Amino acid sequence: MADIETTLIEERSFDPNEAFAKDANLSPGEYTELISAADQDYENFWADLARKELQWTTDFEHTLEWSPPFSKWFVGGKLNMSVQCLDQHLKSWRRNKAAIIWEGEPGDQVTLTYAQLHAEVCKFSNAMESLGIQAGDRVALYMPMIPELAIAVLACARIGAPHSVIFGGFAPKAIRDRVEDAQCKLIITADGGWRRGEVLALKANVDEALDSGCPSVEHVVVVERTENPVRWREDRDIWWHELVDQQSTRHDPKAFDSEHPLFILYTSGTTGLPKGVVHATAGYALWTKLTSKWVFDLKDEDTYWCTADIGWITGHSYIIYGPLQNGATTMMYEGAPNYPAEDRYWDICERHGVSIFYTAPTAIRAFMKWGDAHPMSHDLSSIRLLGTVGEPINPEAWMWYRTVIGKDRCPIVDTWWQTETGGMMIAPIPGVTTTVPGSATAPLPGIDAAVVDADGMEVENGKGGFLVIRKPWPSMLRNVWGDPERFQSTYYGKYEGVYFAGDGARRDEKGNFWIMGRIDDVINVSGHRLGTMEIESALVSHPNICEAAVVARPDDLKGQAIVAFVTLISGDADSKMKEELQTHVANEIGAIAKPAEIRFTDALPKTRSGKIMRRLLTDIAAGREVGDTTTLEDASILRRLKSDDDE
Repeated sequence: MADIETTLIEERSFDPNEAFAKDANLSPGEYTELISAADQDYENFWADLARKELQWTTDFEHTLEWSPPFSKWFVGGKLNMSVQCLDQHLKSWRRNKAAIIWEGEPGDQVTLTYAQLHAEVCKFSNAMESLGIQAGDRVALYMPMIPELAIAVLACARIGAPHSVIFGGFAPKAIRDRVEDAQCKLIITADGGWRRGEVLALKANVDEALDSGCPSVEHVVVVERTENPVRWREDRDIWWHELVDQQSTRHDPKAFDSEHPLFILYTSGTTGLPKGVVHATAGYALWTKLTSKWVFDLKDEDTYWCTADIGWITGHSYIIYGPLQNGATTMMYEGAPNYPAEDRYWDICERHGVSIFYTAPTAIRAFMKWGDAHPMSHDLSSIRLLGTVGEPINPEAWMWYRTVIGKDRCPIVDTWWQTETGGMMIAPIPGVTTTVPGSATAPLPGIDAAVVDADGMEVENGKGGFLVIRKPWPSMLRNVWGDPERFQSTYYGKYEGVYFAGDGARRDEKGNFWIMGRIDDVINVSGHRLGTMEIESALVSHPNICEAAVVARPDDLKGQAIVAFVTLISGDADSKMKEELQTHVANEIGAIAKPAEIRFTDALPKTRSGKIMRRLLTDIAAGREVGDTTTLEDASILRRLKSDDDE
C-alpha cells in the first residue's frame, strides 16, 4: 500500500505560486536567459556573473584554466571573502541591520548588526595575528554553535588562514586525525556547549586529542561558554575574552588570489581516513552568493534560518558565506530541536519571525513523528519558503512539510549538493520551477548534470544510473588536502574529465532528477556522511574484536542506520558487549557514528579471495532476499546469519 501511495504522490506536481512569482528574485524569463547564456558561451557566462557579483581588488585575466581534474577559476583576480560578507555592507543602511540573530539552548540571545559583526571579526583577526597566525596557516575550530564560531570563521577568511571546522560531536581521535592531517597551528574551542540541557565538554576533548599528538598546534583559544571546569596549560591555552578584548576594532584586509584556499572540510570516504576537501576563495564566494539569492529568494526583509551545524558544509555555505554576502539576516541556534520541548524550532520561528526555513529530511520526519500539534500551536505565518538539504526526501515527508508547515502556500526547494560541490547543484527556483514531491527537479543555471551508465553514456529518462557533472563549475573542490592522487581517483577516476558524485539517480519522463542515495561505502545518517571503513577501524581497535563489517539499512527517521557485523576474540556476545562496542565507537569517532545495531557472528561471509561480501550483509540488515552467493567461500556462514535474523 505504501508503494502505491508513494507513486501517487510522485505523480503530483505544484506549479509556482503566482503571488510568490510576482516578486521573486528570478523570473521565468531571467531564468531562461541564464540557461541560454551558459549554453552559448560557458566561460563568458561565469565571467559576467563574477564581475557583477563580487568585489574585486584586482580583476581576473582568465575565467578558467581546466586541466582535468584540476581547475583554476578567475585566474589573476584578487579579493577578500570577509569583505564580500561584511565590509561591502558597511557603506549602506545595512551596517545597522541584523547580520546574525543567535539563540542559545538555555534561551540566551545575541543580535549582531553588520557593523558589530565587522568589529568583532576585526578584533579576532588582530588577535590571531598577534599569535603569529599568517596567511596560509591552518586553523582548526571545534566549537558549539555560538556567535564566536561565525566570528572566527570570518576572521580566518579575513587574514587568509584556511579554516578547518570540526563538528562538535566528534571525539578526540577524530579531532587529532583532522588537526594532524592539516597541520593546524591554532585550535579555537570552548569550555563546553549546551545540548539537551547537558554540557558537552569540548575543551576536554581537545586536550585529549593534543595529549596524543598534534605537535603543530601552538595555541588553543577557549571561549568561556558553560563555565565548566577545564584543564589548563598556561604556555598554550588562552581565554578568548582575555585575548580579544584588548584588540582594535579596525583591521585592514589584504586581497588574496582567487585560488587562495578558503577552507578545508573533512568528509568521509571509502577508506578509514576522512578526506580534507579544499575549497578556493573566489569560485566558492560566487556560487554560494548566487545560489542563496536564486534558490532562497533572499530579500532584505527576510529572517533566514538554516538549522544545520557550521561543522558541516551546509553551515559554511548557507549559514555564513552565502547569506552574509547577500546582506541577509541569518539565524543561529545552539541546541537540540526537542529541548526543552518538541516545539522548540517552531517557537523560535514564531518569536523571531523566521521567513525562510531550511532543514534536513531527518528533522522533518522527526517533526512528523512528534505530531502536528507542536507546529500547529505556533503562528508560523511569517514563513514564506521552505527548503530541505542533506539527503533525498521521501515524498510523504515532502507533502507533510508543504501541508502542515507551509500551509499549502510556501514553495519547497529540495536541494542536492555535496561537501565537494561547495553549493547547490540541483534545485528548484521558487517562482519558476514546477516542483514534484521527492525530486530535486533540475540543475541550476551553469550546471551540466547527467545520469549515465557504467560506460559513461547518458541513459534515457526513466532509467537509473550514476549522477555526474560534465563541466567544471566555480565552487568545485580543488583538491584533497595533501593527496592529489586520492582526489583524482575518487572524483575523476571513473569517467575521464567528468565529476563522479557517488550518488545513484534517475530522471523521470519530464526530466526531473531523483537522487537515489550513495553507491559507495558511505552511510548517510541524518544527513551526516560516515565512511564504513572509519567505523570498522574503530570497531577492530577494540581489544576483543577480531573482525568487523559495517553496512547500512533503511531507517524511517534517519534515512539510513548503521549495522555492524562483528566477530569476537573471546567472551560473551551479549547486550553488555553491544553497549561496550557502541560506547567504544562513540569514543573513537563520535556519537553520530555509534551503530544502531550490532550483530555477532563467528565468521563473516567472504569470497574465495578473502573479500568480505558487504552486499550480502546489506541484504540481511535490510531484511531483503539475499542476492547472488555463487562466489562465497563458505555458504554456511550466510545460512547461520539468516537463521539468527529469523530468530
